[in-house]
Amino acid sequence: MMKAIRNVGFIGTGNMGAPMAGHLLDAGYGLHVYNRTRTRADELCRRGAVWHDDPASLAEASDAVITIVDAPPDVERLYFGAILDRVKPGGVLIDMTTSSPRLAVRIQAAAAAKGLGALDAPVSGGQGGAQAATLAIMVGGERADFDRALPLLERIGRNIVHCGPAGRGQHMKLSNQVMVASNILAVVEGITFAFRGGIDAGTMMKVLSESTANSRLLGVYGQKVLAGDYAPGFFIDHFIKDMTIALDEADSLGLDLRALRNALAMFEELRRRFSGEEGIQAIARLYA
Repeated sequence: MMKAIRNVGFIGTGNMGAPMAGHLLDAGYGLHVYNRTRTRADELCRRGAVWHDDPASLAEASDAVITIVDAPPDVERLYFGAILDRVKPGGVLIDMTTSSPRLAVRIQAAAAAKGLGALDAPVSGGQGGAQAATLAIMVGGERADFDRALPLLERIGRNIVHCGPAGRGQHMKLSNQVMVASNILAVVEGITFAFRGGIDAGTMMKVLSESTANSRLLGVYGQKVLAGDYAPGFFIDHFIKDMTIALDEADSLGLDLRALRNALAMFEELRRRFSGEEGIQAIARLYA
């Protein structure tokens, strides 16, 4: 019988990771943290988390390790450079980065060979969802590992779905990003079209919120676009990373996702002309 998870290692305490880790601390888990920039973990440490100077020592102290970092190369370096060799047999590894499905399969196979469980569990819901513990969590991996990790995940999100074997959580998240890519362009273009045609903002949002064109993206980003509020909830840089991974995966499946290619080209133009550090609603800048 697997031992209970009491100590959780958390790597990546940025805008998303810090509140997620904080929920685990509030739930009474022993929390061990590492982040490339130590100051991003200071508040968690003041609340009782244990700081580690490197991922290896964190892994040794943990029954479960959760990672949410920037990109697949970071994930690969962490798991194959430290975590897989240091977590004790019986541990469970949970990567919540939006990353490559094929990398998730490699991690799960390497983990199984060492007597470890491994899950790919990317999230959707942005910083607000992380703070409110309402994230959607899409999970790939063995069902037994999912069941064991579920009490942890329930402290972080509320729509938690086992999508199938290793890699399927990442594939599901990338499907979400494919849809967001075209939808955010449609929202911005529709708003710009109405506004340029003389429709005032109040009338526009009243009509669209009750029309066929209504969507969650319209509700989340529509008012921000109208107000010129481009503060990040979801960074342009991160979205470009996700779209690039999705296109790579699509190529491996023999799919030509033309709308996604167009969206990626537009966001890359946005980053070149302005910044990658704003929210994705800043795509409206290209229509100014």
